[in-house]
Amino acid sequence: MSKRKTIVFIARSLDGYIAGPGGEIDWLDMVANPKRDDMGYLALMDEVDAIIMGRNTFDFVANYEGPWPYPKKVFVLSNSLQSVPEHLVDKAEIIKGTPQAVLNSLGERGLHTLYIDGGVTIQSFLREDLIDEMRVTTLPLLLGAGYSLFGDMDKRLTFEHQSTTVYLGQLVQSRYVRKDIEF
Repeated sequence: MSKRKTIVFIARSLDGYIAGPGGEIDWLDMVANPKRDDMGYLALMDEVDAIIMGRNTFDFVANYEGPWPYPKKVFVLSNSLQSVPEHLVDKAEIIKGTPQAVLNSLGERGLHTLYIDGGVTIQSFLREDLIDEMRVTTLPLLLGAGYSLFGDMDKRLTFEHQSTTVYLGQLVQSRYVRKDIEF
């Protein structure tokens, strides 16, 4: 049986926000990227079996103009969404339940390496200590307010730094893996 692995791949501001107060993410394009460097995204897609994202993130991406950005199946974690748009039926599926129940269900389907996306979803997986690795790209700006990457936690979670890469001379991506340490 394959071991489960959950990976967060996300960008944030220096002050830890993943979106501005109104949900804006235009600041993600603040650094020119003329060669369209994917900053590890394609390697991540080669590594994962599927993507779990929250409803808010899904709604944003589903309404984004342009091609669907995910080459892997997307599972939308939502207890209220009843269906996905017709044009995404073969690309996205609604899944309900706790983070552990979702991982168990997808594991039974042979999906073991999963990309976890969306602020609320990431926070819910962290609260249940179900994130194995984080790849966090920090952009050099302070938003001052917005949606925080990390919410309140019931306990400390320790991660071990694995590597840091600088993209486009300004974007700092650090990779961390979960370490089993109790305080």
